[in-house]
Amino acid sequence: MKVDSAPLGISGISPSEIELELKDSNDFNLTPAPCLPVQPVVADNPRKQESSLVVFGTTFITIFLAEIGDKTQLSTLLMSAESHSPWVVFIGSAAALITTSLLGVLLGSWIANRLSPKTVEKSAGVMLLLISLMLFWDVFVGH
Repeated sequence: MKVDSAPLGISGISPSEIELELKDSNDFNLTPAPCLPVQPVVADNPRKQESSLVVFGTTFITIFLAEIGDKTQLSTLLMSAESHSPWVVFIGSAAALITTSLLGVLLGSWIANRLSPKTVEKSAGVMLLLISLMLFWDVFVGH
């Protein structure tokens, strides 16, 4: 392979621009070929930032609504009332929720690296269905 036979699509310059440049360079005036402007890679892409905000908002609302009135909140309420130290109870319960959330995120990340999104989605659906069936069984048969 010759040095000048590199694929044209890599350079970002169309074949017609290269032919024009070759015709102009026949007089051996070695001027650099025109380059397309290079756009810098921006780490804080607005689209990525927007999607991060959407993920954060969706996560916050989902977890907030799921936790209202659940046994964790009721336990925290009772501990706060009994201990007369609401800020200590708040710090302890917040640390516990952060730790359990961290475990969930780490486990989710580990699973996502090993399984396809379709498999994770189907597995989550099957697990939720099994949990629902166990709850119905407990309500109707257990008591």
